[in-house]
Amino acid sequence: MAAGGGAPEPRVLVCLGALLAAWVAVGLEAVVIGEVHENVTLHCGNILGPRGLVTWYRNDSEPVFLLSSNSSLPPAEPRFSLVDANSLHIKSLSLGDEGNYTCQEILNVTQWFQVWLQVANPPPSAPQCWAQMASGSFMLQLTCRWDGGYPDPDFVWIEEPGGVIVGKSKLGVEMLSESQLSDGKKFKCVTSHIVGPESGASCVVQIRGPSLLSEPMKTCFVGGNVTLTCQVSGAYPPAKILWLRNLSQPEVVIQPSSRHLITQDGQNSTLTIHNCSQDLDEGYYVCRAESPVGVREVEIWLSVKEPLNIGGIVGTIVSLLLLGLAIISGLLLYYSPVFCWKVGNTFRGQNMDDVMVLVDSEEEEEEEGDAAVEEEEEAHEREELPKEIPKQDHIHRVTALVNGNIEQMGNGFQDLQDDSSEEHSDIVQEDRPV
Repeated sequence: MAAGGGAPEPRVLVCLGALLAAWVAVGLEAVVIGEVHENVTLHCGNILGPRGLVTWYRNDSEPVFLLSSNSSLPPAEPRFSLVDANSLHIKSLSLGDEGNYTCQEILNVTQWFQVWLQVANPPPSAPQCWAQMASGSFMLQLTCRWDGGYPDPDFVWIEEPGGVIVGKSKLGVEMLSESQLSDGKKFKCVTSHIVGPESGASCVVQIRGPSLLSEPMKTCFVGGNVTLTCQVSGAYPPAKILWLRNLSQPEVVIQPSSRHLITQDGQNSTLTIHNCSQDLDEGYYVCRAESPVGVREVEIWLSVKEPLNIGGIVGTIVSLLLLGLAIISGLLLYYSPVFCWKVGNTFRGQNMDDVMVLVDSEEEEEEEGDAAVEEEEEAHEREELPKEIPKQDHIHRVTALVNGNIEQMGNGFQDLQDDSSEEHSDIVQEDRPV
């Protein structure tokens, strides 16, 4: 092997590669971790004291020369330099710098030292964790992610309270059975990365069982459509919603068809039944919410009825109203004919007060005209004529008749008869011989 002014001969590099592969196989390598955009130093073994000629190589498919303590050999890149004439210093690391490095030292004998460089960067954000139902099974899947870092972080799931470790992995995924679950239990994901932070980062999920809300009864007319609704709340992870027919066979799940339309919006589900039939559709329906944390069910009774005859109902109501009006009118006519007579007069617009005033006015004029005559003949009339019926009484009787006072009218007729009898009696008495 030459240590002069030229680069190592190809055959030397081939032998060096074979030796490096053997040493790597037996684990004689050191591990150094560097961060992206930072600087790192790779030491050539742990030898103290005088050092010989040192040359650094990068091991890819074949060794690649990087730097040598021989000043006549320039470095492969300006980023590479020697520290203490033996250690390789690399500036501004990138992910492409990760790999195997070899230091060759020639003193009394030739020695080779292997270094594994890992280039890392911490995730830029906080970890995220969630829970969901495992696909194809009734188990709970816990998932934790801390993206953006290199290399991948480590994940530990812990049950809280209690601090019991559920599982550790590089993937951050753990499967839990129903026996490990209960409503309100919390699970904490603790993450750690090769470049820190030392305390790591964490996130927490809390699982809860579902709650159901629905209408207990629904009605559908024969040949019509009806929609049953079911609302699920509080479930984490989200529950699976199923519709079942009849309490006697709850395991029979309703499948979507031309007569059954099932839709789901988030945790709200609807079952629409087309062309309702009493024989096929009437009965109990069950809305079931399934979750690894718990299973809840709610029952809905569907009643299927014949459609209503709206025209017949309206006709019946109108007939009843007319019948009621006829009964009321008949009762009024039977028990109060006077009231009806007054109502009739009111509708005809007759004013009884005007009639009464007219009669009173005629009476006043007649009395004024005959006042003097009556005074002169008063004594003579008392002797020769029968007792005169006062005109005032006749006037008020006529007024009572016009005003519709049947009772007063009857009394007026009786008074007229009495007066007529008295007059006839007086006449008879007058004709009787003395």
